[in-house]
Amino acid sequence: MVDPARVICVSSALIEGGKGVRFSVLRGGKPVPAFVVRYNGSAYGYLNQCAHIPVELDWVEGEFFESSGLYLMCTTHGATYEPDTGYCVMGPCKRQRLTALSVAEEDGKVYLTQSENNHG
Repeated sequence: MVDPARVICVSSALIEGGKGVRFSVLRGGKPVPAFVVRYNGSAYGYLNQCAHIPVELDWVEGEFFESSGLYLMCTTHGATYEPDTGYCVMGPCKRQRLTALSVAEEDGKVYLTQSENNHG
């Protein structure tokens, strides 16, 4: 069962390989930017921080995929990540990962399913 208080967005807001939805989570009692995208039919959530240097990935709000729609890309240094694992396949943080967030889809909505305070 998901917590209805933690809806990120409606499922239809996420288009395969398209624009993501930004939101925030609490880390150490402070809001930290995060995002969710759709890839291979599933929703994936991550902290919006490059594994190389903690800068936000999107070059325009919600634009996380590179032009092919197959990889997530950091606009600052070009680090390229697999959307379903967060694994960096190219760039200055190769073999590192984005910080994944647990998300789920239920009843046409995408929810954050982990406790925000567990990772403070």
